[in-house]
Amino acid sequence: MEPGPGVEYRQFEGLPDGKVLADLLRLHELVFGAGEADRMLREARNRHRLLTLVALAGQQVVGYKIGYERKPGHFYSWVGAVAPGFRRRGIASELMRRQHAWCREQGYGTIRTATKNKWRDMLILNLRHGFDIIGVYVDQQGEPKLILEKRLPR
Repeated sequence: MEPGPGVEYRQFEGLPDGKVLADLLRLHELVFGAGEADRMLREARNRHRLLTLVALAGQQVVGYKIGYERKPGHFYSWVGAVAPGFRRRGIASELMRRQHAWCREQGYGTIRTATKNKWRDMLILNLRHGFDIIGVYVDQQGEPKLILEKRLPR
C-alpha cells in the first residue's frame, strides 16, 4: 500500500525540535498514554546515534519511528506510532522502509525490535518486513514482549 497523498517524510539524526517535536510527543501520548512522552524523551536523550523519522500531513506529525545504535553494527528500532486517523495508509511501512535504508547506508548488519501481543498490527508489520521472532521476555509491567531481529543485506 502506498502512503496517502500529501504525506511528507523527514529524517532527523537526534530528536527534532520545535513544533515537530511537540507534535511527536502529543502523538506519543495519544497512542501510549499520559506521562509516556516525558519518559520517552528522557530515554531518547541518552541514546547513541538516535534516528527520528516523521511523517507529516501538512505541518502536522501523523507518524514517527525512532531508533538508535544498540552496539556497533546493531540498530534498535525502538518506538513509533501512526495517528489513528492515518492508519492503514502505508505510513508505518514507509517509515520502516526508510529506517532500514538508512541503517544499510550506515553499515548496520542487524535491526532488533520488541513488541507486545496487544500491538498485533506492529507485530505483523515487522514479520512482513523480514523480522524473525528470536525470543520473549517479561517487561516491567509483567507483560510478555516478543523480541524480533532482521539481518540487513549488504
